[in-house]
Amino acid sequence: MADKNTKKTNAARLLDQLKIDYELIPYEVDENDLGATHIAQQLGQPIERLFKTLVLRGDKTGLFVCVIPGAEEVDLKKAAKVTGNKKVEMIHVKELLPLTGYIRGGCSPIGMKKPLPTYFHQTLMDHESVYCSAGQRGLQFHLAPADLLHAAKGTLADLIV
Repeated sequence: MADKNTKKTNAARLLDQLKIDYELIPYEVDENDLGATHIAQQLGQPIERLFKTLVLRGDKTGLFVCVIPGAEEVDLKKAAKVTGNKKVEMIHVKELLPLTGYIRGGCSPIGMKKPLPTYFHQTLMDHESVYCSAGQRGLQFHLAPADLLHAAKGTLADLIV
């Protein structure tokens, strides 16, 4: 559990409103390595249990979110098919803050400025508990996969290469 000095994020307040149990887990941020593998090492957890949040834009549907295991890459063709688009692309990192309210390395699938369609890779449900960004660098949620899926109003899909 995070200590009493850890400030709650908007995403954490939303989980509180939904009465979802979670832990806030702080970790040391390395500005030169914001990758999921580094975070998993900091947490002492297998990378498969750490999920990263990616924001994409489809040619028909506009913005949507893919949440995938930390070591994996999103398959743009699969993401397009799942979302009803012909073509999708990652948004540019400079668009992330104005569109979501989050910065790179601290983007949570919960509590974005505007709710976006959110798709989780189907392996989410293979774990007893998972980790994902709590909405700021240096802070992760630890919670049940079903609770994360519910809080983000997500859909399970095959999304990785």
